[in-house]
Amino acid sequence: MGTVPVAKGRERANIHGAGVAMAKTGSAFRIKRVYEPPEKSDGRRVLVDRLWPRGLSKEDAALDGWEKDAAPSAELRKWFGHLPERFAEFSRRYRAELAHDGEALAHLRELARKGPVTLLYGAHDEEHNQARVLADWLNEHR
Repeated sequence: MGTVPVAKGRERANIHGAGVAMAKTGSAFRIKRVYEPPEKSDGRRVLVDRLWPRGLSKEDAALDGWEKDAAPSAELRKWFGHLPERFAEFSRRYRAELAHDGEALAHLRELARKGPVTLLYGAHDEEHNQARVLADWLNEHR
């Protein structure tokens, strides 16, 4: 599976077959399911889910951090329910939450200044998840 591209147009790059969104500073935000094995190219591995992924040990996750506050609110997460037909509205609402730009987002930006950051998520759907929205938002608001 590997990492998934999160940017559009000129920002998209392809390094060794893995999709990467290039941040404006030259660092990269990647997204990846937390259940996939860690790779050296992941850089810093940060979980961006509010809840711990089911059936995964902390050792197997191989995290460098867990930014619960970068995840959507519990209310928004429950409303979305990972239904693809709600993704556009979910994205709009989540971006509104991200506009408050708290400490967790500042920490993710700081990590990206030092090198690649892989935003990890537990959802099965690689196209319709909060990590994709978050990575795009971070690239737009550097």
